[in-house]
Amino acid sequence: MLRLALQRTNTILFRRQSQSAWRALSSSLPSHEVVGLPALSPTMESGNIADWKIEEGQAFGPGDVLCEVETDKATVDFEAQDDGVLAKILKPSGSQDIKVGAPVCIVVEDEDDVASFADYNVLDDVSSADDETPAVVASSDTVTEAVVTPSPSRDIEDQYILSPAARHLSQSKGLDATVLTGTGKGGRVTKGDVLLNLDSLPPLPVVSAVPPVAVAASVPVAAAAAAAATPVYLSEAEVPEPAGSFEDVPNNNMRKVIAKRLTESKRDVPHFYTSVEIELDEVLALRKKLVNDHEVKVSVNDLIIKSSALALRDISAVNATYNDKKSEIVPSDDVDISVAVATPTGLITPIVTGADKRGLSSISSCVKDLATRARDGKLKPEEYQGGTFTISNLGMFGIDEFSAVINPPQAAILAVGGGSPRIIPTPYVEGAEEQEPPKVKTIMTARLSADRRVVDEATAAVFMKAFQEYLSKPHLLSL
Repeated sequence: MLRLALQRTNTILFRRQSQSAWRALSSSLPSHEVVGLPALSPTMESGNIADWKIEEGQAFGPGDVLCEVETDKATVDFEAQDDGVLAKILKPSGSQDIKVGAPVCIVVEDEDDVASFADYNVLDDVSSADDETPAVVASSDTVTEAVVTPSPSRDIEDQYILSPAARHLSQSKGLDATVLTGTGKGGRVTKGDVLLNLDSLPPLPVVSAVPPVAVAASVPVAAAAAAAATPVYLSEAEVPEPAGSFEDVPNNNMRKVIAKRLTESKRDVPHFYTSVEIELDEVLALRKKLVNDHEVKVSVNDLIIKSSALALRDISAVNATYNDKKSEIVPSDDVDISVAVATPTGLITPIVTGADKRGLSSISSCVKDLATRARDGKLKPEEYQGGTFTISNLGMFGIDEFSAVINPPQAAILAVGGGSPRIIPTPYVEGAEEQEPPKVKTIMTARLSADRRVVDEATAAVFMKAFQEYLSKPHLLSL
């Protein structure tokens, strides 16, 4: 308790000192806005500046691309919401692992003010102050428990809902513009929104000063240090250096997020599995006929997407997500299928929207377009965020069968292996003069990983039966 109170006290004091230093640095400069790195995906915690599209001193307007940001999912354009001039780039192209909210550039309204920021240097990143824990310096032989009322602070998400011009205008008038519903991209509040609502905006909340530290019963410094010390296990042997040469390869942002989300999925989501074997001979014959007779190029994977979409339409309980915060099942009327695509930076799942309503040709062209842009890192956020069900197909890599990890908050993922020839015995007919010989069939294994909080075993079995029926009898896909 004592250690926690001291940490909290010093963190708050450090934040206030950082903010004071920033204000002192900025007080002699013209009116400007420090622009932080925005969260361009729901899971984004940090990003990289791939390339700045405008130069220092260059003016921009709403919709202009300031820079390209590599998120945990793709490379996304960071677009301006208001007019302004780029005065200073704080994070140049190629900057890595920038935290969301960390300053990336300075924006001004007047081009004549650009020269004032030539030597501008951010002393510290206020957005990361919460992560810092400065050393505690004791001036006597005792330490005391600190009782502190933290000053109100805004979430990163709320802080950057205002455009730079909107924030400058509202703060100069002493008004709180965060209550507005913005008309800019993604609901961002623009300068125009503030101007239209000047008469109705509430005043900025007053931040009270930190009260004096209350002195509690004294505790010996040595006892406090002992309580906070990390235990040392004497039996723990030193780990020897690995033999041979090796190289540490840092993870990129996408792989970091994949590692985190899938670890959470395996830890928190109760997986269970159901598998079926499916004859592909009729599907392969249909595909060949479409290519030869109608010049419609579809893949087996396109047929798998269509079959699973119709099965989801029929067994809608599988077409759902799970809300962890409310412990609620969220069914979906739309069948939006995420399709796993391997890229140089990691796996991404672009979405085939309304897959149950699309024809095979539409699904084929959609998948090709999404896969190409996914590998180039050019997907838009709305093209890979969401989805109600995922398909991961490793058949083209020679994999017969595997189990996939659920992509939360979705309730299920279908793992598809490759088809392979298999000798299938025919039923014995009693009394027949000749028995029908065994047949060679192309068989594929599909395995469903499902979230037991959403889908039960019986529902999963019915879904897999429906999927098997659609894929093994492809004439049903047109019904």
